[in-house]
Amino acid sequence: MTLIPPVLSPSAPADRQTALFEAAQNLESAFLAEMLQSAGFGQPSESFGGGAGEEQFGSFLVQEQAKHIVKGGGIGLAQSLFEALKEKSE
Repeated sequence: MTLIPPVLSPSAPADRQTALFEAAQNLESAFLAEMLQSAGFGQPSESFGGGAGEEQFGSFLVQEQAKHIVKGGGIGLAQSLFEALKEKSE
C-alpha cells in the first residue's frame, strides 16, 4: 500500500504567507494599472502615431509598469492587504 503524503507540510504556514503576500501584490498591481490608465498612461501619443498596434498593446505596457512599481515598494497597499488577508485567514 502506498501512503499519501500529507497536504500540509511543516513549512505550509510560510508558504501560505508567501502566497498571501503575492496575492496582495497582484491586487496592488491591478489597482495601480487602473490608476495609471485613468491618468492617461498607455494612451497612444499624437506625435508617435503607432496606430492600432500601439492602442492594442498599450494596456500591457501599463500593467508591466504597475508591476515594476509594486516590486520597487509600491504605495504600501500590498502590505495593508497582506495584513488584512493574514488576519482573516487566521
